[in-house]
Amino acid sequence: MIKLGPLPEGPLGVAVSGGGDSVALLVLLHRAGFRLLAATVDHGLRPESEAEAQGVAVLCERLGIPHQVLRWQKPSQSGNLQMAAREARISLLSGWAKAHGLGHIALGHTLDDQGETVLMRLARGSGVDGLAGMAVKRCKGGLCWHRPLLEVGREALRDFLREEGVVWVEDPSNEDMGYHRVKARRALGILESLGLDAARLAQTAKHMRRAREALEDMTIRLARECVSITVAGELRLGDLSSASREVQLRLLAGALQWVSSAPYRPRFAALEALLDFGLSGKKTGRTLHGCALRFTDHGIVINREPAATPACGPVVSLWDGRWEISEMPEKTAQIRALGEDGLSCIPDWRESGHSRAALLPSPSFWQGSKLIAAPLAGFGDFGGVKLALDQKGFYEALMTH
Repeated sequence: MIKLGPLPEGPLGVAVSGGGDSVALLVLLHRAGFRLLAATVDHGLRPESEAEAQGVAVLCERLGIPHQVLRWQKPSQSGNLQMAAREARISLLSGWAKAHGLGHIALGHTLDDQGETVLMRLARGSGVDGLAGMAVKRCKGGLCWHRPLLEVGREALRDFLREEGVVWVEDPSNEDMGYHRVKARRALGILESLGLDAARLAQTAKHMRRAREALEDMTIRLARECVSITVAGELRLGDLSSASREVQLRLLAGALQWVSSAPYRPRFAALEALLDFGLSGKKTGRTLHGCALRFTDHGIVINREPAATPACGPVVSLWDGRWEISEMPEKTAQIRALGEDGLSCIPDWRESGHSRAALLPSPSFWQGSKLIAAPLAGFGDFGGVKLALDQKGFYEALMTH
């Protein structure tokens, strides 16, 4: 009997590619009585993908589950196609969930996927966070992603489908040795004779998750002691010397991610070099990960790097990934960072109480070359700007699980 991991009550979205893992997940969830909506992302990268998506649609119709095919328009520019496809899948599924009022999506990752993931991260020299593997549940932006099959092997799911008489498709890329995951899968077949199989690596991931949780708790305690955030988005780190190096690095990485709204941490070597520089007592400014840093006698001051902010464009509800815009000063207004030219239009900007470094990357509104409003600098009759994540949100952002 296949046991599903914990899942919420209420409507549940399920991502179904047509492969054995996700098809088995769909049937298991249906049998368990969940109210489901299903979606299939058709990346259009293989001639068979459209027919495979329609195969999922036929199965969903037979089970009485609403289903939608989400099609991706492949970008014309060159680049990492696989990464772009993964990001598009998340984006398309997130948009679909939002349109249907869903707060939860189930994914078909298995015990074998977890083992392969840990092995690949081990090969990259990952630390505790990487070796913690894939999370059973991860929430971001009001949407939670669930992996209820992480303790179930791939072959057990196929045995279940055979017993149920349900067909699935095998993606030919699963045999393409050009992909690291396929290499990891083959390597695990060889390493099993040493007792290093997917189940053992998944067990290691559990141990690492416990270690990560302990480190995150220590990081949050340090953050509560030494972090302050102004309404202008300036983050100040106080004395870090009492903490272990791992916790120092975690807090600095979290601060850089929060200020830049970057989805990933900076590269470890660059992060470590920045921490060493900050602890050396030198006062020269530095930039990293889209952030501008100043080192003072009281700690590290981190602001957004003005050059890393979006170019001038239409007003959007979330600007630069961190500012909520709730009002429109003018219908034809555009938004961009205030910058040196904008700040020069506000002789009394110091009365705002914010530093120059905080105001330069702050949101401002323009009508052509004319500055209309710079709310954080106290310019213009407009106040519809605030940080999307306050200090409490920063603490929550430090948690990776």
